[in-house]
Amino acid sequence: MERPYSETADVSSPTDLEFGCLANSLVLLLEAAKSELEQDLEQDHVAAKTSLITASSMLRSAIERRSGAKGSRTGGLAGWQIARVRSFIDRNLHRTIHANDLSAIVRQSTAHFSRSFKQAFGEPPHADIVRKRLEEACHLMLTSTASSSEIALSVGFSDHAHLSKLFRHAFGQSPSNWRRDARPRGAADTMRGANSAA
Repeated sequence: MERPYSETADVSSPTDLEFGCLANSLVLLLEAAKSELEQDLEQDHVAAKTSLITASSMLRSAIERRSGAKGSRTGGLAGWQIARVRSFIDRNLHRTIHANDLSAIVRQSTAHFSRSFKQAFGEPPHADIVRKRLEEACHLMLTSTASSSEIALSVGFSDHAHLSKLFRHAFGQSPSNWRRDARPRGAADTMRGANSAA
């Protein structure tokens, strides 16, 4: 499947890169949902719903980050603090991130930072990090042939079981079932062929 946004194009800022990744993920999820709805089978409708929920969550998260960075919420964190925290989380998603790591970046106590973060984003730092890890795992399941265990480790979960537990809680099914159902028909074969040719 061709990616709609070229990540190798002239990119002027990290925001452009983040937008490109988000746009690619949303397009893949929406194409998967469209394909599943066209199949007109009940199990495909469940997969389509899951793809649409994931796309909606990712878009809502991006909108909240953007509006939070522009200071639309009162209290919470300043724009520069939001930008630093987001950047740190995105760069370190693959490893353990503690609230005290984040609070040090914005020069606040851990307790004050946790309250400010929740006020700015509507959820505690840990919940935000888990959600971002799940979003990235969904993206990788749609765009790569890596195993669920490899994906779990690459997005910062301790192991496949940890990913599976949180994934089931968020999406109501296992990562492998979601991956199988969310991919457009024939996409897995195309990706395998492209990866083996590289």
